Amino acid sequence: MKIAVAVNNDYTKVTGHAGRARHWLVYDASPEANTAQPHRVELAPQMVFHHYEGTGGHPLDGIETVIAISAGEGFMACMKARGVDARQTAETDPQKAVADYLAECLAAPKPRPIGALICKAFDLFSKHK
Repeated sequence: MKIAVAVNNDYTKVTGHAGRARHWLVYDASPEANTAQPHRVELAPQMVFHHYEGTGGHPLDGIETVIAISAGEGFMACMKARGVDARQTAETDPQKAVADYLAECLAAPKPRPIGALICKAFDLFSKHK
């Protein structure tokens, strides 16, 4: 199982706005893999899910789960259509977020009424409506 975590520019903290995230840590959570050594992925601007047209391959193809601090309804629907389990969390440590997800105890996201409105506004102009 591959898990992608949206992270900040220096790959140290889980970040929000998953549909606009360019930096991801991809963990291989299969029994024989070392989840302590994630693979770094930096998406080209046109591959960011907010702009992605859905044609051709995508650098995050093959992932089964995405984790982020926040994500808009459009992103969540896009991931569901791709068969990806999209989760939001309050956890900011990428390694802990993955471990907690695997242990089925991922921290629930913090309420963010203003952030939710911003995501809805972004969704109006995104490719994944």
